[in-house]
Amino acid sequence: MKKLVFIIFLFPFFTCLSQEANEILKKSEEKIRGIKSSYQEMSIKIVRPKWSKEMKMKGWSIGEDYFASVVLSPAKEKGIVFLKRENEVWNYIPSIERTVKLPPSMMMQNWMGTDFTNDDLVQRSSIINDYSNTIIKEEEIEGLDCWVIELNPNEDAAVVWGKLMIWIDKKDYMQLKTQFFDEYDELVSIMHGKSIKTFDGKKLPSIIEFIPLDKKGNKTIVERIVWKFDIDINSRFFMPNNMKNLR
Repeated sequence: MKKLVFIIFLFPFFTCLSQEANEILKKSEEKIRGIKSSYQEMSIKIVRPKWSKEMKMKGWSIGEDYFASVVLSPAKEKGIVFLKRENEVWNYIPSIERTVKLPPSMMMQNWMGTDFTNDDLVQRSSIINDYSNTIIKEEEIEGLDCWVIELNPNEDAAVVWGKLMIWIDKKDYMQLKTQFFDEYDELVSIMHGKSIKTFDGKKLPSIIEFIPLDKKGNKTIVERIVWKFDIDINSRFFMPNNMKNLR
């Protein structure tokens, strides 16, 4: 009986933590995506033990349902487009003038030789809707106080990762660190947010460093050059037949 009372007493406490974690994640995601939409220009550097490669690209988004990106350089990959429209993901390859719909089985594959998966790029899964979450502790990163939120996939969610741990700073809701776990609860990759700058009035990490732990010397570095929010754009922009027109 005492154990039952103890569990009943704790239940509202954990429910409160989960609700608070959900609000923190929503604010953090809105900061990244904008309340309505966003636009980015960025460079992506692939680092390997014996070589490195750099790409430039731009991207547009509306909330979690619409996303498009186009590669600007190097010349060999120029014009390649990835598109997310609600639950569908598409890829346009200009060299063969072909648009391909990607099946869910391809979302775990690496995107264009980087350490990101296709799912990481288009964010097909939602950390708000596809995962349950709770605050498990508080830690400091680079002098900033952070909540540490654990996310576990919902039973019916079609997600890539077995678990996520996200560090979000308490003042500006910046995502400063993410740990990615596989289905066996093994830590697979770590992502760090660095070099905080102000974009369109918002403080955000300008550099994202993604490190796979099973490949020594490998990492992918994303640097945001331009980041604008709540731009004038609508869902018609994110149509498969518009992919070849993106520049």
